[in-house]
Amino acid sequence: MQGLTPGGRYDRIGRSYGATRREDPRIAAQLHRALGDARTVVNVGAGTGAYEPRDREVVAVEPSATMRAARPAGAAPCVDAVAEALPFEDRAFDAAMAVLTVHHWDDPAAGLRELRRVARRAVVLGFDQHFGGPSWLTDDYLPGVLGKERPALPEAVAALGGADAVRVEPVPVPRDCADGFLHAFWARPEAYLDPVVRANISVFALLDDEAERRFVATLRDDLRSGAWDARHGPLRDRPELDLGYRLLVAPG
Repeated sequence: MQGLTPGGRYDRIGRSYGATRREDPRIAAQLHRALGDARTVVNVGAGTGAYEPRDREVVAVEPSATMRAARPAGAAPCVDAVAEALPFEDRAFDAAMAVLTVHHWDDPAAGLRELRRVARRAVVLGFDQHFGGPSWLTDDYLPGVLGKERPALPEAVAALGGADAVRVEPVPVPRDCADGFLHAFWARPEAYLDPVVRANISVFALLDDEAERRFVATLRDDLRSGAWDARHGPLRDRPELDLGYRLLVAPG
């Protein structure tokens, strides 16, 4: 794998991010419910602004210049900063949110503690492969690629205040998920053959060229031969799947 800082990684993949990384309305609704009655929100690791509520006062934080530049007109103001050193006073916001970003932070625990420092409530959407069902994508085609993902769910919960203070909600992935994150295409494997889809998933941005070519060739061959459908075909008819995505809510 190629080593890149989070900002550098997204400077690389952010050029076409909006093509496939759009908020899914069902995931957005669950996240916005978790924000409760918060009127002021800081979105940390905000990217291009997906999942930011439009009916609240939002400030975004994003270290990648490419991602900041790709934010649409009318998006919330965006600050160039990192999660581990947020440039805000204690309890400056009603709520802090972080969506599919914590695993890219240099020090996830420190960043999560910062969320609790600057806001009364924290809402974090993350992923831990050990808390969902098996994934054909990583088990069959990308073995070992998630072996060092941080933070594990228990570590994230501890950083946000511990099990007694944090509510954990499963976030099932819809079959037709609009947001093209890593496991979004669990029932649509053909999508992973699209280079634009892969370019906007950070795991593929970290693969070297040869590893990505092997992935594409193997999956294409299995789809053409029917081997994928022989193993996983029934997934195509399921409405949603639990793959380990979790919403962590630390109320204030």
